Amino acid sequence: MMPMDRAIVEHTPSEAANPRASEAEIRPTRVDGRHLRSERTKRLIVEAYMVLVREGAQMPTAVQIAERAGYSVRSIFERFPDLHALRVAATDYAIGEAKAAGMPRDLDADRDTRIRSQVEARATGCERWLPLWRVLNANASDSAELQQRIKVIRQLIVMRIEAMFRPELSALPDVERKRTVLALEALMDFESWARMKEMFGLSREEACNVWIRAIDRLLPPAPPAPPIS
Repeated sequence: MMPMDRAIVEHTPSEAANPRASEAEIRPTRVDGRHLRSERTKRLIVEAYMVLVREGAQMPTAVQIAERAGYSVRSIFERFPDLHALRVAATDYAIGEAKAAGMPRDLDADRDTRIRSQVEARATGCERWLPLWRVLNANASDSAELQQRIKVIRQLIVMRIEAMFRPELSALPDVERKRTVLALEALMDFESWARMKEMFGLSREEACNVWIRAIDRLLPPAPPAPPIS
């Protein structure tokens, strides 16, 4: 019996001393234990799905997911009504992980440092999430849920661009600023990275340098710093 299983069936010391403890008093421990195990199982199924997507860049089957996660196919469909729901859950998991790991850095650094920091972060994100992005976009037109998550991902990328290049963007009129942000987002799209790597065979460093030069040309000069009084 696993330690968690023992924790579920064994009473606390106070319960053992009081054999008249009501069932209602001990039921929450059992429910919480089952809930924790169920949530852990869901997480492992989602993680297995994501590993398979990275390996094959396509939607895995329920059998493949079950084998990788170490559970039965029945366990998958006890927690997800279908594979579409699993794909949505995996996307939410990925968004949460990316948000936690992708906080902007070097916001107060000089222009060159900020450009390189942004490029390195996007390169890492593309390398990690490109297969999932492609699976997410497959048949996304048939799912309002997936369309919404694609929108959220793009919004997060735009927000990061606006934060990293605020000094330069703030010098532009509103319309021109929006167009510049749009161009930067399109430049650093997942498929842009894929084309450089897959079609042109660039190394990570070479692909990053392409983005760095292009961003430097797209961005206007940063406004001069105010004089020190």
